[in-house]
This record gives sequence, structure tokens and C-alpha cells, in this order.
Amino acid sequence: MNIDNANNQQPPEIETVSTTRIHCDGGEGPLGHPRVWLSIKEDTGWVECGYCDKRFVLAET
Repeated sequence: MNIDNANNQQPPEIETVSTTRIHCDGGEGPLGHPRVWLSIKEDTGWVECGYCDKRFVLAET
């Protein structure tokens, strides 16, 4: 699975998850952002947060 974005740059942070429905709040403290819920599509296997660009990758089973 190729997880590079269109500019061939790695996202700031990658987290492997086991479910297709996840949330992101940017972490604790002043660098956080409002909690958003994201859905990973099976055809891509990953989704990026629109606030912090963190990439969530679905673990291979």
C-alpha cells in the first residue's frame, strides 16, 4: 500500500488503527483542534485529518 500523498511527502504523523471509524482531536493542549470523526474507505485503507494532517492507516488483517 502506497501511503505517500500527491507531493510524495510523508504526513506529519501516521497511526495504525483497527477500525474504519476513528476520531482525531489533534492531541491534548494548545496544539489540539475540535474533535472530528473520520471514516477510512476500504479502497484506500487510510484517511487524513483535515485539521492536523495526521494519517490513520487501517491495519492489515
